[in-house]
Amino acid sequence: MGEIVVTGATLLCTFGAAPSCLNVTSQSVNLADGKPMATIQDCQGNTNIPPFGMCSSPANPQVAAATAAALGVLTPQPCSMAPAGIWSASAPGLLAGGKPVLMSDAALSCITGAGSISVTFAGQVKAGL
Repeated sequence: MGEIVVTGATLLCTFGAAPSCLNVTSQSVNLADGKPMATIQDCQGNTNIPPFGMCSSPANPQVAAATAAALGVLTPQPCSMAPAGIWSASAPGLLAGGKPVLMSDAALSCITGAGSISVTFAGQVKAGL
């Protein structure tokens, strides 16, 4: 089981050119490291997950069209992430605001470019003793 993900966590898409930062909106009462804990419902493009810069997925219609226009040379286009459902649940018994908590080993798919979105940093900073 991974770590609890909080607002400010770093996300990465397999076809994105840049990381993104999670914005928790599903609940604001339950905190970890003083930050709102994410739930599996924090998965909306732009609202919870800002774009990942440029998308290089051939499955993305915009990338496919630009690549065809460039005579087959892969031509990345701006990310327009659209989630394929909600985050996979990895700790079904742990709830925040009545919703399953998002753990760092969860994954989310993108419909637009068929990318896989993962958590690279859960957002919590542990102080050493």
